[in-house]
Amino acid sequence: MGKRWYLRLPMVAAVWIMTAVCTVTAYADGTLIPVGETVGIQIKMEGVLVAGVTPVETAEGTVCPAESAGLKAGDVISAVNGQAVDNAASFIEAVEGCGDGAIELTVRRNGRDQCVNVTPAEDVNGGRRLGLWLRDGVAGIGTVTYIDPATGAFGALGHGVNDTETGVLLPVADGDVCRARIVDVKRGASGAPGELAGSFDAGDVIGCINSNTPCGIFGVINGSLNTVRPALPVGSPEDVRKGPATILACVAGQQIEEYDVEIARTGMTAGGGRDLTVHVTDPVLLERTGGIVQGMSGSPIIQDGKLVGAVTHVLVNDPTRGYGIFIDTMLDAAA
Repeated sequence: MGKRWYLRLPMVAAVWIMTAVCTVTAYADGTLIPVGETVGIQIKMEGVLVAGVTPVETAEGTVCPAESAGLKAGDVISAVNGQAVDNAASFIEAVEGCGDGAIELTVRRNGRDQCVNVTPAEDVNGGRRLGLWLRDGVAGIGTVTYIDPATGAFGALGHGVNDTETGVLLPVADGDVCRARIVDVKRGASGAPGELAGSFDAGDVIGCINSNTPCGIFGVINGSLNTVRPALPVGSPEDVRKGPATILACVAGQQIEEYDVEIARTGMTAGGGRDLTVHVTDPVLLERTGGIVQGMSGSPIIQDGKLVGAVTHVLVNDPTRGYGIFIDTMLDAAA
């Protein structure tokens, strides 16, 4: 059995993740299966992310080689002296094999690659240090929005997975989707967003991830989910109106339930996960969670028999309300 993770959002834990290969095929017949199931999400990055820089204590005093070389939180390191690195362990191994002198790092910043030369400092214990905090992956839980019944292609979250410390959208090499269950709920309150706590077995993989975009994560489900709902037509932004709608969400165990909401506003912004606002009106969901909580991002929004969007964010000062993204916007990002 794989290692079992007990996690809370936001997704911040640095982990090593199993690899997978998958491709996404766009939906063909205008229908998608709305899901609402909570899954475990594991993402392996392309290279290693600089989460921060840190001082190095030397015999001569405190220095920070990384900062002196111009490295910044949010940079992604892809190579050491021309040798590709794809996780923290391979980065450390490559640095240790460089010997004395400056080390050339290939760094991506704002979508552009550049070379940065860093000279390690010798710490008080005789070790060579660059003064870097690194992250090579994340793990957490999230909600699947839809599946293409013909191909298994899925979209989830409705927003990107960003590094919580730097705000950088994490570049994805690959990742896994695992079966999960909700084990606890922290109810939302004004000024204090709630959250779902979930557990998943890292060895119980049911799909793979191949892209992380500002509008969601995408990949292919090749195992079974807990949904048995029929496919629905995809609603365009023009189909969305103010008024009653429902969302699908899992807030206990593995049970997906449908809850009543009101669409309060539409067409707020172009993308950014704030295409519309929803107001939770269902007394059962309000009792269980207080409204929208972290971990529900990706919950599909259904109106007039059509899949029209997904929940993305909660309003911090009013957990009964949140933002949503048009399903068209997610599909454009998937394509």
